[in-house]
Amino acid sequence: MTDARIELIRDWLADELGWPRACRLEPASADASFRRYFRVWSAAGATRVVMDAPPDREDTRPYLQVTRLLHDCGVHVPEVEAANTQRGLLLLEDLGSTHMLAQLRAGGDPAPLYEQALAALARIQLRGGAGARELAPYDAAAVEREMRLLPDWFCARHLRLPPDATTQGLLAETFAFLSRELLAQPRVLVHRDYHSRNLMVTAQRSPGIIDFQDAVAGPIGYDLVSLLKDCYIAWPRARVVAWLEQYRLRLAAEGGGSGAGSGEFLRWFELAGLQRHIKVLGIFARLWYRDGKRGYLADLPLTLEYVRAAAQRFGELARFSAWIEGVVAPRLGAANERVLAAAAPA
Repeated sequence: MTDARIELIRDWLADELGWPRACRLEPASADASFRRYFRVWSAAGATRVVMDAPPDREDTRPYLQVTRLLHDCGVHVPEVEAANTQRGLLLLEDLGSTHMLAQLRAGGDPAPLYEQALAALARIQLRGGAGARELAPYDAAAVEREMRLLPDWFCARHLRLPPDATTQGLLAETFAFLSRELLAQPRVLVHRDYHSRNLMVTAQRSPGIIDFQDAVAGPIGYDLVSLLKDCYIAWPRARVVAWLEQYRLRLAAEGGGSGAGSGEFLRWFELAGLQRHIKVLGIFARLWYRDGKRGYLADLPLTLEYVRAAAQRFGELARFSAWIEGVVAPRLGAANERVLAAAAPA
């Protein structure tokens, strides 16, 4: 708590906002970017959260834009009480410290938690059309660029399995197929990381939604699969399909993009999930090898299982499925053990 950014936060709070210079300031959370969050106490004991986003690394303007768009959808996002974009500092409403995943792991009933999360997502998808038009499109270039994290970081770096020419051709075909499928889905405002660690359990208007600054205009299945095939917690397929069908019927009743029926909607969901989880395998590996964040390696097995299960459901992906099953999956355990052994204290 002695780095220069901490002093900058204290100066900002005191000089621009009138807070006591010696106010209590504690780490609240961090994420997979260069942003940090600090909980700060006023003299009266009220709490707020300071987002620290160094401007040479992060840009707070997309966060402010998406805050406005999501607020207009009628969902609970942190109120922005003050902002200094030049310094990369925001003062936000404090949504507490209990996210949905913590509540679930503590034995919380998943039914109301997922009902609230799905209701909020429906509001975003039904009311966010105008907002989506303000955002960058999740286009073919972006979709395929993300999937290339798999061969570069997960395969070559983590598994020590650099793709040969045949595998590169297979991946190019697979990524092109998934890109076409995602671009054919109805377009909505996509949070892009709508999962249990970004949904806060709040006393009023739960969930509180965070970490949305990377929102795009993209496929309707993407946020659904982020939530229902969460990389941090898994549910039986029957329960996932039931939640998905209830959601489809909600959209259909309110004029949303529900597809020709449950079969098409499920296809959208599965293929959006396959693209997302291919990307996430690469991201989780990159977080260790580039950024030194080892904790995400523990989430690789579940993420890979999602890839395996989804690929097996589509005849168009038979060769990719066989490669995942026969070449990739058998190497993950040893790769994780190697990293843990190398990182263990002497």
